[in-house]
Amino acid sequence: MDLSIYFEEAAQVSVAFIIGAVIGLEREFRSKPAGFRTMILICVGSCLYTILSKEADNASGDRIASNIVTGIGFIGAGVIFKEGITVNGLTTAAIIWVTAALGMAIGYHNYPLAIVVSVMVVIALFVLEPVQRFINRFHKVKDYRIRTVSTGDIFKKEIEVFFATNSMTYRCMKIVKENKDAVYLYRISSPDRNYDIVNNYLLHHKEVKSFEF
Repeated sequence: MDLSIYFEEAAQVSVAFIIGAVIGLEREFRSKPAGFRTMILICVGSCLYTILSKEADNASGDRIASNIVTGIGFIGAGVIFKEGITVNGLTTAAIIWVTAALGMAIGYHNYPLAIVVSVMVVIALFVLEPVQRFINRFHKVKDYRIRTVSTGDIFKKEIEVFFATNSMTYRCMKIVKENKDAVYLYRISSPDRNYDIVNNYLLHHKEVKSFEF
């Protein structure tokens, strides 16, 4: 029995543990669904499956890899959820996918590639996040989902007059009736990107039950 092989494999799993922990720290810090322990388990598990696939005599490496990707897809889908008109969890799902790929790379002894990609992931998560916030400040279009207690046309006329008065361009994307409420979906573009006045208007409007954007 060659103990060096077992030490080598233990080292691979340990590296996967460290990389998964580094990526998981960022998710845990931001209180995301897949956090510290989840990323460790994903990276270590992918690495272990890859190691075992190389040791199996009758197993195809590409088939094992494709099954890992399929399994990770189910985990990634579990963290994506739709809340109103927004979709959350896409970044976490992508990180799960990349973390599994890093574990597979370590399992195949491709340490340089795993390290380079890990650095890229850390930069994307920690460094580019303020850049994304800065870019978001220049967004001129927002989608509003507004629920009102009235199903008549009075509110629609009022809010469109408000948009026009404040030099906003708008488009009514959809109007639906849910129970006894009317739900309006508006796409609004403000030239000065000041949407606080819209929020305040909706907050104090007596017919608005709720709104989200």
